[in-house]
Amino acid sequence: MRRNSILITGASAGLGEEMARQFAAKGYNLALTARREDRLAVLRDEFLGRHPGLTITIHKLDVTDDEQVFTVFREADKAHGQLDRIIVNAGIGKGAPVGTGRPEVNRETLMTNFVAAFTQAEAAMELFRARNAGHLVFIASAAALRGLPKTITAYAAAKAGVSSLAEGLRMEMLNKPITISTISPGYIRTALNEKVQNTPLIVDTVPGVRSMVAAIEAEKAVAYVPAWPWAPLARFMKAAPLPILRKLI
Repeated sequence: MRRNSILITGASAGLGEEMARQFAAKGYNLALTARREDRLAVLRDEFLGRHPGLTITIHKLDVTDDEQVFTVFREADKAHGQLDRIIVNAGIGKGAPVGTGRPEVNRETLMTNFVAAFTQAEAAMELFRARNAGHLVFIASAAALRGLPKTITAYAAAKAGVSSLAEGLRMEMLNKPITISTISPGYIRTALNEKVQNTPLIVDTVPGVRSMVAAIEAEKAVAYVPAWPWAPLARFMKAAPLPILRKLI
C-alpha cells in the first residue's frame, strides 16, 4: 500500500531532516514538525524547489506539550486530507550517570524520548482508529536492547520503553489494517552522536537513513538498521553477559 502523506516529528535536524529529504525525493507529501519553525520553513522551500508537485506543510511543535501534540496532529491530518503514516522521531541525547547530581538532565531525556513518544502515539492512534487505517512508526534505538551505563542509562531506558510501547500496540493491531513499526538505528552520524568519533560501526547520515526509509516503506515490524552490522549485533547484545557487554560499551 502506498502511504501518500507522512507526518514526521523532530524533522528540523538529524535523522528526521534526512528522512524528510529522502521521502520528499520519493514523492511523498509531508507534514514536518519541530520546535524550530524557521528551520522547517527552509526545508519546505528546499523540497518544493526540487519537487514542486508535493504538498509540504510545517507545524511548530514541542512534543513535551501534550495539548499541542494533539492539536498539531489533528491540524496536519486535516491539511493533508488524511495522514497515512506518522513517524514518532523527535528525541534528545542528553544524559548523566545516575546519582551524580544531574537528575534534571536524565528526566528531560525520559520526558522527551518516552513520555512524549507515548503522547504522540495517543494522538496518532486516535486518528488511525477513527478510520481503521494507518502506519505508525517509532524510531527507537539499538540502545534499547539492554540497559546501558553512565551517560546513556536514561536514553537506553527511554528507548526500551518506546520499543515496549510499539510492541504492545503491534500485538493489539495484529490482523488489523493499522501497522506498527519499530525502527532501531545503530550509530548513524548526526548531531545527536557527534561526540562518537572512532567507532568503526558508525555510518554517514545519508546511507544510514536510506536503510531506515527502506525499512519504513517495507512496513517491517522490527528493523535494526543498517542491517549490517546491526541485525547480527542485536542478537549478540540480547544474549551477552553483562561483564562482556560492559567491555564493549
